[in-house]
Amino acid sequence: MEHELKEIIKKCDTAIKQEDFDTLMNYYTDDAILVIKPGMIAQGKNEIKAAFIKIARYFNNSLVPTQGEMIILEAGDTALVISQTLLEADKNDSEYSMDRRATYVFKKHQQGEWLCAIDNSYGTNLFNK
Repeated sequence: MEHELKEIIKKCDTAIKQEDFDTLMNYYTDDAILVIKPGMIAQGKNEIKAAFIKIARYFNNSLVPTQGEMIILEAGDTALVISQTLLEADKNDSEYSMDRRATYVFKKHQQGEWLCAIDNSYGTNLFNK
């Protein structure tokens, strides 16, 4: 059986593609962190939403994220997701790879819903910059 986090991440990818950032924020903890690029983070839903709006503009409003192979390691109310994240866009001159090994940390809340606490699409490539 597929892990429920795979479906949640797919919904997040769809929200990013559709630029439905209000819906996207429903999948983040209030104090979540988004790695915008190595050395730059956004923290909290307001900063993360603003960052996604800027990211969409940077990619000419054409960003389409998808996930390839995914490994989910779950311990209690915490899950580490290691995923091959593929980004497609009309803009092809990004200084960062569009084929990434992302790491995401999710926390399960009392209502049983998984929310993203750390969104790092660069994975360990943060060391390379």
